[in-house]
Amino acid sequence: MNNEIKYYTITALNRAIKNMFDEKEQLHHIYLKGEISNFKHHSRGHLYFTLKDENSRIAAVMFANATKNLSFEPEDGMKVLVCGRVTVYEATGGYQIYVEEMNLDGIGNLYLEYEKLKKQLEAEGLFKKEFKKVIPKFPKRIGIITAPTGAAIRDILSTIKRRYPICETILFPALVQGVGAKESIVEQLNRAQDFDLDLIICGRGGGSIEDLWAFNEEIVARAIFASKIPIISAVGHEVDFTIADFVADLRAPTPTGAAEMAVPNMADLISLLDQYKIRVNESINNLLKINKRKIDEIKNSFIIRNPMSLYEIKEQRLDMLMDSLNKLINVKLSEYGVRLNNVKSSYILKNPLGMYDVKKEIINKYKANLKKIIVSVINSSNYKYKIIFNKLELLNPLSVLSKGYSLVTLNDVVIKDSSQLKQGDRVNIRLSKGNIKAEVKEID
Repeated sequence: MNNEIKYYTITALNRAIKNMFDEKEQLHHIYLKGEISNFKHHSRGHLYFTLKDENSRIAAVMFANATKNLSFEPEDGMKVLVCGRVTVYEATGGYQIYVEEMNLDGIGNLYLEYEKLKKQLEAEGLFKKEFKKVIPKFPKRIGIITAPTGAAIRDILSTIKRRYPICETILFPALVQGVGAKESIVEQLNRAQDFDLDLIICGRGGGSIEDLWAFNEEIVARAIFASKIPIISAVGHEVDFTIADFVADLRAPTPTGAAEMAVPNMADLISLLDQYKIRVNESINNLLKINKRKIDEIKNSFIIRNPMSLYEIKEQRLDMLMDSLNKLINVKLSEYGVRLNNVKSSYILKNPLGMYDVKKEIINKYKANLKKIIVSVINSSNYKYKIIFNKLELLNPLSVLSKGYSLVTLNDVVIKDSSQLKQGDRVNIRLSKGNIKAEVKEID
């Protein structure tokens, strides 16, 4: 019987299935829309990725020659429209689409804008942690910027009222979807700055990327960054991320989650206070026990039960100090007595004039020596003076006058030649002693 069964190879089976796909003309040129995932750009230029929607997925390949007409750089998460041919890849037996054309659909364009703005604001530093303001633990007043109707505001208010009813809330109604939404959100953010708020919750319920787009607008992001009041962003569901989430001081997964992050749970606080109360009471009781034990120890101590013993100890200590002091005084008195006796028995006190005579004799010797030295110095100086004086006399031009010569001058000029004078000149004649005024009568 086994001889009648024909077994196919896996390759033959996959080839047969492939031929079936290839024979279907409606699969030769098919249009699909979906989201890119598992994207891989091969080094040879080919693109490998998966196209998926909410329920299904299909493998896709776009060869390098087809990518020349792409107007964008494909990435995971992009919504795209593709045209291509569906067939089977024999090696794996899986069917896939060979993409010949690919374009962004409307949502894909929004995603590109989102990524572009996100990169721009991140480069400017709007997402940095150092700019994030601290969320207060116990806010007194919270501002809520959202639509006045809808599930979001109801969830936020009911959560705050349930968890922390003493907190005051102020609604700043804003459009959160459609035309004018971004301007409305910015207006309410700016308006909220004038209120004495501890915190702002800004957001809305879930929706498509188009519904949430107001929170991806640049003016909304910059208004959130400029806020002086801490802001919790609560946009959409947990899987939704908007630009507002990155700029805000804290991101909540949902509006309800934002309310839970904004306020503490009153029940938890009461429970915590009860625990603190128990701990404080225990600490006080322990402290009282410790102090009571110390008081009992003091009350039962030997000193308290025998107070006179403390006095006796002090009296004994005083006696010891007095004895030590008396010994010290006696030692000092003995030392000073010996020194006094030495002074009293000294030669100076017994013969005070003897010291005077000794000193007087020494002074007389000093006087005699000084007199000799003075006389010697005077004689030596007088001798030197005479020698110098005689030398000066020999050099003095006037000393020759003492031998009978005279010095004739005319107007303080010494006359050496008769040609220096004329009749009538009045000359001065200096003698060894005195001067003579004379008039020239005749010149020979």
